[in-house]
Amino acid sequence: METNYLVIMALLIGCLATTIPVFMALFFTGMVGLVWIAGIDPQIVIEVLYRSMDKFALIVVLFFVLCGNIMTTGSIVSKLIKTANCMVGFLPGGLAMAGILACGFFGAISGSTVATVVAIGGFMIPALLENNYDEKFSVGVMTTAPILGVIIPPSISMILYAMVTNDPLEALFLTGFVPGFLIMFFMSLYAYFFCKRRDTMTMPKPSLQEVFATLRESFWALMLPVLIFGGIYSGYFTANEAAVVACFYAFIVEIFIHRDLKLREIKGVVISSAITSSTLLVIVAGASVFGEYLTFEQIPGQIANAVVENIQSPWVFLLSVNLLLLIIGMFMDIISATLILTPIFLPLLSRFGIDTMHFGLLMTLNLGIGYCTPPLGVSLYISGAVADRDLIYVSKAVMPFLLIQIAILMLLTFWPDLVLFLPHWVYPPS
Repeated sequence: METNYLVIMALLIGCLATTIPVFMALFFTGMVGLVWIAGIDPQIVIEVLYRSMDKFALIVVLFFVLCGNIMTTGSIVSKLIKTANCMVGFLPGGLAMAGILACGFFGAISGSTVATVVAIGGFMIPALLENNYDEKFSVGVMTTAPILGVIIPPSISMILYAMVTNDPLEALFLTGFVPGFLIMFFMSLYAYFFCKRRDTMTMPKPSLQEVFATLRESFWALMLPVLIFGGIYSGYFTANEAAVVACFYAFIVEIFIHRDLKLREIKGVVISSAITSSTLLVIVAGASVFGEYLTFEQIPGQIANAVVENIQSPWVFLLSVNLLLLIIGMFMDIISATLILTPIFLPLLSRFGIDTMHFGLLMTLNLGIGYCTPPLGVSLYISGAVADRDLIYVSKAVMPFLLIQIAILMLLTFWPDLVLFLPHWVYPPS
């Protein structure tokens, strides 16, 4: 039986190494395991594919993707950046801080790191360079700050994690606020001292009248995250319904108030969102077949037993998992990794007394950092294309900011109450 496990592992790694798409690698590996090794009827695979996509939670992902595309096509993104710049642009490193805050604002609506890199990084990197900011610093900060897209709720990866663990999504979302604030604060602090030491040019401090004018102009854009979180945590609607409400609100604002989204552009926005969502669905489907094989062979339980026999301390376990996830994040996207690894780690959490919501935040942060690590970090390639720099240059540029994020990761690992106090406060344990 162990030989069969080695065959499956070699097949999966071989498929990924030959650049076969992730969903195809997972599907074919799972298919081989179920049909040729386990001897399961191939019709079961069809049922697994259907069940994996027949989940109500996936509707949330579709509508948050659509909401992000509406904002990118319209002017909500530019208004969020303008507001952030008005708040901190006059400080040393203020424009970089504005970019970090804008990533937080956008992440509170889109739920995607890639969308945040494209929308905010594509605008802010040229703006920083035009204002004589250090190029390596500019590329580094706007490549790493978009991790806020998956940390600050709503987060697509958290939605998928909750789908596997059955954790309450609204409570899981709350675990992201404190880590998101810490990332914004310490990255902004680094930007402040870095730019102050280099005497980088700052913008004039806005008058009170200019601040009110900017807030008035950006009012409808700023109300979008207020609507999402206010509706969810006041009980007016669920997280699933919030995604639909956010899309409807964004359409109304961009078409009838800002008037920056034309009716003829709606078809393109919907098609683009459908393509992105379908890409996610095929990854979910491929991962479900592979996950079915793991479940059938009881591999997660066997791994759990092996780990418990060799690791006694929950802190050593979490440290080991952090290291493993940081390495996996270098090679695998966050969606695939979440769907594949969560069922494997889940049986271990109860044995070590680790809260599943705490672990979900750690997994999301670990894999989010993977977007900025070579060789396959998507954010590195996007920022490199914007700045016209190669992978090595961008990889060096992100290092100071990655160290900040990894330090925050370690803090959150060994201080779980810092992650859990918000969900426990809003939803007290019974």
